[in-house]
Amino acid sequence: MPEATLSNDLDAASDLDIKSILLLDDDIELADTVKLLLEAHNFVVTTAKNGVEGLREVMAMDFDVIICDMMMPTMPGDMFYLAVQKVKPNHCKRFLFVTGHGRDAKISDFLQKTDGLVLFKPVPTDELLQMISLVLQRNGNAAKHA
Repeated sequence: MPEATLSNDLDAASDLDIKSILLLDDDIELADTVKLLLEAHNFVVTTAKNGVEGLREVMAMDFDVIICDMMMPTMPGDMFYLAVQKVKPNHCKRFLFVTGHGRDAKISDFLQKTDGLVLFKPVPTDELLQMISLVLQRNGNAAKHA
């Protein structure tokens, strides 16, 4: 009898299909606001204020989506991406880059080389959610958010 209950509990847990997001942004207030927004849509969100912290998080666990600001202190977005590419190359298609510097030639070149998905600040909520869904679809996951 307990085995049937355990099986039903596991089925119910897999139906929840909660996705994890790593959010890297040096603007702590913005990151906290985005975190609350995404958590309201049933995502589990871990924040990091730079690429060094982000790399520690990536080494500790797998994320379904990595939202990465391009301009951060200590380790900017492009350097963080290259570090992740070396340690967990399967995570490279999970990136969604965010920048307020759309006309920066270095950033444009990087995004073109990596075929990276990008959003430009300020980011409307619906656009952010659509792009997260696109990243999940790219990686064979389906987004389930309210």
